[in-house]
Amino acid sequence: MTTVDRDLHAHHDQRVFLHGATWADYERLLAVRGESAVPRITYLEGEIELMSPSTNHEWIKTILARLLEAWSEEMDVDLNGYGSWTVKRTDRERGLEPDECYILGTDEKPRPDLAIEVVITSGGLSKLEVYRGLGVPEVWFWRRDRLEVHVLRGDSYVAAPASELLPSLDLTLLARFVDTRNQPQAVRAFRAALRARTGDA
Repeated sequence: MTTVDRDLHAHHDQRVFLHGATWADYERLLAVRGESAVPRITYLEGEIELMSPSTNHEWIKTILARLLEAWSEEMDVDLNGYGSWTVKRTDRERGLEPDECYILGTDEKPRPDLAIEVVITSGGLSKLEVYRGLGVPEVWFWRRDRLEVHVLRGDSYVAAPASELLPSLDLTLLARFVDTRNQPQAVRAFRAALRARTGDA
């Protein structure tokens, strides 16, 4: 395993790429990192990306999670969060940690139903290709102030205008509150907007 290049010009997330890595190399990196939240490690068929997220990246993924969880409470939906769960499949040579991920309901599953990724800096390994091999049914990307939804159809993803896992969730409404610089205030305002729509205000 050799380090080939470093993303020295990223203004936000910082990445290091390792080429020609084995699955054993990936497992060793996971073991060395231990329970630490960083770096996030992605493995795709011999390629490794180590990513240290920026403060802005962590801010966005946290407020997205808080808003989504507020929605699930208001709508009485059993959406259970698993944070940056390390999801991997040796047979498909893929592994990663989502920014946030969720399972709908309480059943134990080998992978999340929904993964959320915040895209701050372009480039890097294809997260969607990794998720495809892991069989994650739905992936959201936060990119340029909006959420992009990708739904697994067979062995490939298709772009979707809304979540199929959570069809009653208005993603445009949720996205409106992400730029609020006070997270509790954003959650309160989002809850108020949801209650106004359902007549519970």
